[in-house]
Order: sequence, then structure tokens, then C-alpha cells
Amino acid sequence: MPKDSNRNTYFEDREDASKQLIDMLPIELLSQNETVVIGVSEGGVYFADQIANALYAQMDILLTEPILAPNNPELSIAMISETEEVLMHKALIDAFEISEDYVYGEAHRKYEDEILAYVYKYRNGKDLVSLQGKYVVLADECIETGLTMMVALKSVIARGAKNIYIATPILDKTVYQNLLTVCDGVFCPHKIQDYISIEYYYKDFGTMSFDEISEIVHQQEIKNKDKEMKKEN
Repeated sequence: MPKDSNRNTYFEDREDASKQLIDMLPIELLSQNETVVIGVSEGGVYFADQIANALYAQMDILLTEPILAPNNPELSIAMISETEEVLMHKALIDAFEISEDYVYGEAHRKYEDEILAYVYKYRNGKDLVSLQGKYVVLADECIETGLTMMVALKSVIARGAKNIYIATPILDKTVYQNLLTVCDGVFCPHKIQDYISIEYYYKDFGTMSFDEISEIVHQQEIKNKDKEMKKEN
């Protein structure tokens, strides 16, 4: 069946998805409070950028890396973030009899070898924008298992966020119910039973290059500085 006739295609492209998502957000509430929008993956940066622009809010990227099962490079059993928070998928770890020592060892390696490199690539080694006492919107292009979003939640809580919301164009229905119990709100236009893959729900879902993502982060960094200067004056 041609993709254009697929009844499960919900978005024309990223721009269409971001518009549908922004229409669901409590713009007035978030605009009236000091809000930071965080892209929780490279794919989430586009959506974080669009939301931040709609809210006139600060924006940043939270860098994370998956920890993979020792005998299955396709299976994520845990996540580590740039704040060195680790979140484990306990059911998988127990099912495959993987030791926590292995998970923490891999987490340390991923942090040193990969996350720190990305921090320098995207932010020239600078820390995340301050989240202390602020409203935070965690944005991603989709949520499948919730592992990335849960480590992001853990990370921004550790950084002192006051209220935490999750925003994504599409996610798994079961994950949606789970996330509702651990944050202040989840905004998503399409909640999918038996989620397949993000490309399945778009007519046009081209990949974004490192340069495109880096430019978004750089431009938002400039805007963040301008906002801080206006606040000080």
C-alpha cells in the first residue's frame, strides 16, 4: 500500500507535527511562568525549538545515551544522561540476568566516550541552562518505551525544576499512562495502541543532520543570552 494512502499517517512532516503539538499546549500558563524547553534527544531539538519560539522561552538540549544489552546491540536496557543520572529497565535487566555492575560500567564509559563529546559539539562544553525553580517542558519527536523520557525527568528533577511537562507529537498509549503518574502533564495529539515506528506515521520524515541540529541549538543559545540580559536590565 502506498504510504500516502496509509490511514495511520498522522503528519505531513515535522512542521505539521509541531503545529498539532503546540495547539495542545497550555500556552498562557507556560508563558506566564519562567519556562525552559528541553529537547531530550537530537530528534527532539526541532520540536523543542518550535515550542520555545511559541512560548518565547529558553531552550536547550539534554544529551543522553542508551546502554545496550551485552549480547543484543539493538536492545536498550538503561539510559544515562549528561547529568550522570542512570535509569535502568529493571524487567529487561532481570530477564537477561544482566548485572548492575555491567550497567554502571557501561554508563560510565558512555558518559566519558560519547556524552561529553556531544556536550562539546553542541554547547562547547557548557552546562545545561539553569532549571532551578522553573517550569520545564521536555520535548521529543516521539516516545516509544519511555526510557529516554524517564531519565530526562530524573535529570531535570535533580536540577531543581519546579513543574515538569512532557510534549511529543506521538507516543505509545501505555507509556502515556505511565508518564502521567510521574510529571505534571503530558501533551500529545496522537496516542497509539501498538506503536510501530515513527516513520510509519509521517508522509515525509527526512533525517536531520548534525549541522541542522547544531544550528538550532546555537541560535537558541543566542536567544537565551538575550533573554538573560533583558531580565538583568
